[in-house]
Amino acid sequence: MAKRIVKVLDTTMRDGEQTPGIALAPEQKLQIARALDDLGVDVIEAGSAITSEGERKAIKMISGAGLK
Repeated sequence: MAKRIVKVLDTTMRDGEQTPGIALAPEQKLQIARALDDLGVDVIEAGSAITSEGERKAIKMISGAGLK
């Protein structure tokens, strides 16, 4: 039997902010990304760069954080 590989993709930051009343600061998103990285999450959807300047800032912070 071939070994199966499972990859985990997290959409917390993208989907979570679609909830009414939920808005995360770039620093909060970086904190979440670091926690997900520590848990071994393979792919993190940080957000959509076309949404806002704050979203672009968060994506830049996360992509430049040296996460695995």
